[in-house]
Amino acid sequence: MNDSAESSQGNTVVERRSDRELVVIRRFAAPVHLVFRAWADPALFRQWWIPRSYGMTLVSCEMDVRKGGTYRLEIGHPASDQPMAFFGTYIEVVPDERIVWTNEESRDGAITTVTFAARDGQTEVSISNLFPSAEALEQELASGACDGTRESLDQLEGFLQA
Repeated sequence: MNDSAESSQGNTVVERRSDRELVVIRRFAAPVHLVFRAWADPALFRQWWIPRSYGMTLVSCEMDVRKGGTYRLEIGHPASDQPMAFFGTYIEVVPDERIVWTNEESRDGAITTVTFAARDGQTEVSISNLFPSAEALEQELASGACDGTRESLDQLEGFLQA
């Protein structure tokens, strides 16, 4: 994403809501319960989450999607001997409505809130990342993570259509 407050590419909108919050919004032609399940069921999640163009693989995917449950994703890349670990705790889980988790792999990890809402026969997914500082948000933008999120959401759309 560039330095503008909002950008749109395809069906995905990225909004910078403050100096610490970045929100990604996407609609899917599928019912809320199916879209929620794709996020909450590890067997389904692992089929679409990792952007394929990055050459990465999901080495392991452990998710206990309930309040107080934890997750741990290990992602492998051909350029690295060791997988990268992403992990945290689910703060809130409301089936078919919301999943909130921490990102504890660094002290600059965001709190992620994913909401699911029925809109005009589709499901709108809103992914909010609230960072601990403006600098942490800037680092996220510089990393190219928004492009990866867009690709993951494209893959989710294909998964839901299949």
